[in-house]
Amino acid sequence: MFESLSDRLTGALKDLRGKGRLTDADIDSTAREIRLALLEADVALPVVRAFVARVKERAKGHEVSAALNPAQQIVKIVNEELVGILGGETRRLNLAKTPPTVIMLAGLQGAGKTTLAGKLAAFLKKQGHTPMLVACDLQRPGAVDQLKIVGERAGVPTYAPHPGTSVGGEGALGVSAADPVEVARGGIAEARAKQHDVVIVDTAGRLGIDEELMGQARAIRDAVDPDEVLFVLDAMIGQDAVSTAQAFADGVDFTGVVLTKLDGDARGGAALSVREITGKPILFASTGEKLDDFDVFHPDRMSSRILGMGDVLSLIEQAEQHMDQQKAEEAAAKITSGELTLEDFLDQMLMIRKMGPIGNLLGMLPGAGQMKDALAAVDDSQLDRIQAIIRGMTPAERADPKIINASRRLRIAKGSGVTVTDVNQLVDRFFEARKMMSQMAGFGAPKRIPKRKQKGKKGKKASGRGPTPPKMRGGFPGGMPGMPGMPAGMDLSSMPKGLDQLPPGLEGIDMAALEEQLRKKK
Repeated sequence: MFESLSDRLTGALKDLRGKGRLTDADIDSTAREIRLALLEADVALPVVRAFVARVKERAKGHEVSAALNPAQQIVKIVNEELVGILGGETRRLNLAKTPPTVIMLAGLQGAGKTTLAGKLAAFLKKQGHTPMLVACDLQRPGAVDQLKIVGERAGVPTYAPHPGTSVGGEGALGVSAADPVEVARGGIAEARAKQHDVVIVDTAGRLGIDEELMGQARAIRDAVDPDEVLFVLDAMIGQDAVSTAQAFADGVDFTGVVLTKLDGDARGGAALSVREITGKPILFASTGEKLDDFDVFHPDRMSSRILGMGDVLSLIEQAEQHMDQQKAEEAAAKITSGELTLEDFLDQMLMIRKMGPIGNLLGMLPGAGQMKDALAAVDDSQLDRIQAIIRGMTPAERADPKIINASRRLRIAKGSGVTVTDVNQLVDRFFEARKMMSQMAGFGAPKRIPKRKQKGKKGKKASGRGPTPPKMRGGFPGGMPGMPGMPAGMDLSSMPKGLDQLPPGLEGIDMAALEEQLRKKK
């Protein structure tokens, strides 16, 4: 996703590093590279011209010339401008005050509307809504059946009173006697009767822009009065994205854009063009074939990923959705105490697997663009092998791997379809990792400092108000106050004159009592 554009932009900005002052020639050269990067990414020419002009204007202004690090300031400007053309702030769905909320999907055939309907329904269901799908695509053969299957996978009902057309069925191919407008009206009535708070209307598409397509889409829009009209755009169509989006904006006046197949587009020109040309925000992005490969589109996070700065917030959100908080806390406690078992390790690994491919997760980390070859080499099948080995162990062996002797390792290897060497490597690495994690968990733990009795004259406790000489050539008693790492009795006599004395007016402070108070506060 955006790999080509990300490589070109980061390469253009990389040349600025290390320069304490930027000349107009440096800025012009960088702007030229940015222009080429955007054009190669299939970004529309008007968008490229406007973007580069804004970057150059700001780069030659006061905010860069006065910056301590001009190169970083240029990166900041490019990031802010990218966020701007991607939409600025994240836009959420507008839900109706009186249910049901009606969401109509429009777009060309093959853009992924039917699959997207199921993904959107599953997304809304997780948020506590009760969505229902309405099959209004009665022209494409198998469209109604496909929507039913997608609805079953998402766990939501589908309103489909007419089967539509099918190969080998009655009537001409692509022609249905049913009226999609009446189906849409019936779907809204059904949703109200069964108390569904969201209705997703799947409409028919065509292989190109034509008046029949627009007329049918307008008729459905006028009949159901949707709260949202989402234009489903294939991110891989490149320069055609602009003309297609503009035609649908004029024809059905959509309120938002959903990008599909974003994982298969290394350039990203559609995402950068459609928002700037139409003025309509991008609401969602689909990045795979599974129902879970769908999320809200965040312009700031997408810009950060394009510039190779990662997307840690999305990674955290995925972890919160798929990981069991209680199990994670229990595993953390076992790591600290050194009692982590292979069963715990397997549970944590399975929770991470739910978040998606490991390569995609690592790609969200800052600087991941510099490790593309390493990320491409990440093979999730290795995790399957680890899972098979651990599953081949008995509960006692998972709880205490120390009992896994040579004969047990041979049995585990045969049962899991791997070699004894693979089992040895897993067990040895587990012990090393557990030891290292235990050491890291205990590293820097504050040690309790025993209290020392401060005695004054005749063995009595100091009152805390004893005189302190202005010069402390013997150092602070017991070490520097608040800094237990500093040695006691540190000699300050070699310091310049004046620095080995307390400031005027503070000569009467009892440093021993002050140190004791600081320790009590800890």
